[in-house]
Amino acid sequence: MNKDSLILFLEINNLNYIFFVGKNDEENNFQIIFKQEVPLAGIEDDKISSLEKVFSTIKQNLYLIEQKLEHTFNEIVLILDNFNLTFLNLTGYKKLNGSQVLRENIIYILNTLKSRVVETDKKKNILHIFNSKFYLDKKKIENLPIGLFGDFYSHELSFVLINKNDYSNLENVLDKCGLQIKKILVKSFISGALTSNNNKNLDTFFYLKINENNSKLFYYENNCIKSEQNFKFGADIVIKDISKITYLNFDTIKMILKQMEFKENIKEDELIDKFFFRKIDYRKIKKKLIYDIALARIEEMLKIILFKNINYINYNKMSKNIFFEIDDRVTNNFLEKIFKMEISNKNSFKVNIIKNTSYDRMLQTAYEIVHFGWKKEAIPIIHPKISLTKRFFEAIFG
Repeated sequence: MNKDSLILFLEINNLNYIFFVGKNDEENNFQIIFKQEVPLAGIEDDKISSLEKVFSTIKQNLYLIEQKLEHTFNEIVLILDNFNLTFLNLTGYKKLNGSQVLRENIIYILNTLKSRVVETDKKKNILHIFNSKFYLDKKKIENLPIGLFGDFYSHELSFVLINKNDYSNLENVLDKCGLQIKKILVKSFISGALTSNNNKNLDTFFYLKINENNSKLFYYENNCIKSEQNFKFGADIVIKDISKITYLNFDTIKMILKQMEFKENIKEDELIDKFFFRKIDYRKIKKKLIYDIALARIEEMLKIILFKNINYINYNKMSKNIFFEIDDRVTNNFLEKIFKMEISNKNSFKVNIIKNTSYDRMLQTAYEIVHFGWKKEAIPIIHPKISLTKRFFEAIFG
């Protein structure tokens, strides 16, 4: 094994630090050769609260990884899934008056918009910049229109920003561990890119992820992450409601939901099986009661997240595709089908259920973004094997 080709990844999410080491095999297939999950420490409310706890957790696990693989790492790719991020979409313009779109025109727009972001929000660092849309004389163009004649050119960029202090704290901790940040990737960007690749390069859709105690909705348009919103509630509030009314504990309810068959017309006389009352006194609890409680709470959740969310009303006009995923810890066919039914019925969405997303595929996508750049990223880190367009953007931004 060529140890020089090993790449160290660290995902930070709401529950865990997940360390990965991956490599490309001889057929250029990415493989995870090491994975380690440890409980989150030193991060609260999406911010580092204890540098010492974060440092000791990363340093200790880095030591174990390096001992096991007999290899010293000096670079790391960070995947962030729980930091407060800002998503910003800006458009630049250039009057052409019948002349060609030149390289210099695009350089000017890109530098102007980037400078505007840097100067107006000095407390933010740029993580990603995407070429979102190109318009020539109000007509949408798929690719950079260099050389085309027109009267008016507009170029929309989508920015993903992180709080500068959060970035500095992460950089400081990793520097103490002897690691330099090679690239920071936003998890929803990777998920969007992977979903697009898995669905015939579908380039515009919503993605809703319901976890145990939080939820996330992001919007992906023209192969760019345009917006992301996090919510401090998840599937646990459905289970809490059922528990309050039925006086059953969480574990029992999870077992019931996993085995309960989904159907809209549950008969009034259908009862929860006695099997679930082995350790407690049996009570007659109607299946329809469980269904009605779950349906009412899920309706409320989706109103807040999707249907009456003012941040996404305009995006609803752009796409009716939505990918939906429930975290493995709480997933079951019963809840999954209620969510799917409600999303489909209320807003005519085409719902695509995501199941068992492979970390190998996720890391393969992350590796490709880091190593080769992304087709819509304006300032990718580039490998020598790159397209003319990507060389162009590297030349602009260095």
